[in-house]
Amino acid sequence: MTLKATVVADRDFVVAPLDRRVFGTFVEHLGRCVYGGIYEPGHPTADEHGFRGDVLALTKELGPTIVRYPGGNFLSGYDWEDGVGPKDQRPVRLDLAWASTETNQFGTNEFITWCRKADIEPMFAVNLGTRGPAEARDFIEYCNHPGGTKFSDLRKAHGHEEPHDIKFWCLGNEMDGPWQTCAKTAKEYGAVARETAKIMRWISPDLVLAACGSSQRAMPTYAKWEYEVLDECFEQVDMISLHAYFRNDDDDIAEFFGEVDNLEFYIKEITAVADAVAAKRRSKKRIMLSFDEWNVWYRTHHPQFIKKPGWPQAPELLEEIYNFEDALVVGGALIVMMNNADRVKAACFAQLVNVIGPIFTETGGPAWRQTIFHPIAAASRFGHGEVLRLKVDTTTFDTKAHGAVPHLLATGIHNPETGEVAIFALNRSTTDDMDLSVDLRGLTGLKVAEASELHDADRKKINSKDDPDAVSPKPNDSAGVEGSLFTARLKPQSWNVFSLKR
Repeated sequence: MTLKATVVADRDFVVAPLDRRVFGTFVEHLGRCVYGGIYEPGHPTADEHGFRGDVLALTKELGPTIVRYPGGNFLSGYDWEDGVGPKDQRPVRLDLAWASTETNQFGTNEFITWCRKADIEPMFAVNLGTRGPAEARDFIEYCNHPGGTKFSDLRKAHGHEEPHDIKFWCLGNEMDGPWQTCAKTAKEYGAVARETAKIMRWISPDLVLAACGSSQRAMPTYAKWEYEVLDECFEQVDMISLHAYFRNDDDDIAEFFGEVDNLEFYIKEITAVADAVAAKRRSKKRIMLSFDEWNVWYRTHHPQFIKKPGWPQAPELLEEIYNFEDALVVGGALIVMMNNADRVKAACFAQLVNVIGPIFTETGGPAWRQTIFHPIAAASRFGHGEVLRLKVDTTTFDTKAHGAVPHLLATGIHNPETGEVAIFALNRSTTDDMDLSVDLRGLTGLKVAEASELHDADRKKINSKDDPDAVSPKPNDSAGVEGSLFTARLKPQSWNVFSLKR
């Protein structure tokens, strides 16, 4: 059987320009993400800073635009002063979040240097767990003030004459979670976020600030938390954060695919809550959304994978090995976020390397791409321009938890500067090909420049050290354009990318 799906994509019907910050990632002091991940002095590929060259090269290929640091749960007990200055004078600390020993050999300035080499914008976060507005004031003075003050001159003494000029800051992390160091109620956190944001803007007026939303949609205080937090700090912040991790505990591909559709509800619900706070104030301001943590994560979501006994340094934690079906769900989530470009203005794939990451390394050995690497890299490469408001006609399949779910999940992006069009399409049928046709109204004279599919009959296939390209994109030779009609055949359980140019 061959399924049919039709799409209308009109150049003049636009959701919003796509903010390139939606293709972000996340580096936390957790497991082997930093030590043995991006930073491993003595590795055969390490440079003079101790940065792994193979990981840096794969990061550039992945194409993240912004990277969140230093946490995560680690953030809520972190003293930023521990990670600056001469390395032989930095204190060794117990990290309560992950029951590890933190050497602080990698910190703020090392991370900024790594970001510059990777050509990625830094997204920093301030500790609002064990610390508060005063420490945030000192930290942003250290990072962003030109000089002539205690902390800006301290930065200069540490070898960084020019300010780091960090624009995007997160105000704490998951402060609603009882697992968080110094968790708070919504009103407590909202008030601290308000005062912290106020002080930070006095030092750097042009910041983008994100307040903590719920740790997940299943939290008992979900939505109520966002309302109460924003009611305290609405005027001072620009964004509210969302965290989403997709699970496949029952090994049911239909239900797993349906998890992606919950993301759409999540976005609409938090948008509605934020707009209700605006309505209470009769304000035209709109709070935007930052998905500063998202990924597939369930195999290592158990205590034995989260903490190791004995306070080890950089232990193997949360090292999820991803298979092909995980890559399909990641591709679907990217489509949903792009389709909500009017409100989703930033997103950070958690995390970059080893810890639930698209890049995996062997300490002292090679690095390779996990299956989920490929949809992220393709979305970042081709996701430029304005997201088109598609009209999609497709068949559905039934799920227990999510009801009827569309077989086709798609987005289209038009770049008015170049005339290029990118189409991302996920066929969620596990058995049937799909004939896709897209009516490109007002978008004429296009030809297929590139067409690829991520497809495999074995949903459990993984990439490994011995077979690093087992799951990788292949050409889709079925794509074509006649006039303003684009057509292609999508294989069952496949994630497809089409680049159309004049």
